[in-house]
Amino acid sequence: MSSSQLPQAQRQSMEFENGQAIGTSQLWHGGQYCSILTAAGIVGCGIYDLETAAEFGQAIAIAKGTPAVPLVVPEDLLDAKIVGVTPQAAELGIQVGCTGREAVELMLQADLS
Repeated sequence: MSSSQLPQAQRQSMEFENGQAIGTSQLWHGGQYCSILTAAGIVGCGIYDLETAAEFGQAIAIAKGTPAVPLVVPEDLLDAKIVGVTPQAAELGIQVGCTGREAVELMLQADLS
C-alpha cells in the first residue's frame, strides 16, 4: 500500500469554555468519522453504537451527518444536533436536540470524583 493510499488520522487539542478536549478525525477511501473526547465521554458522529457504549457504562452523545453533508472533522460536530445519547450521557444533562458544543461543555463540567 503506498502512502497516498494510507488512511488519514488527525488529533488536535480543542479549547472550550469549560476546559479542553481532544478532537479526532479518521478518513479512508469511502468513509470517515470524527469525535471529541473528554474525560467524561465522547461526542461523536453516528458511527458510534449507543447500545454497546451504554452496556459498558460510557457517556456518548452522537450527531448524524448525511451523505451530502457528512461530519468529517471535529469542528463539524460543534453545531450539529445531537440525535442520540446513552443513559450515562443523559445523566450529565445532555439531551437529544442540543448541539455538539453544548454536549461537550456539559461533559467538561462533569464531576468525575
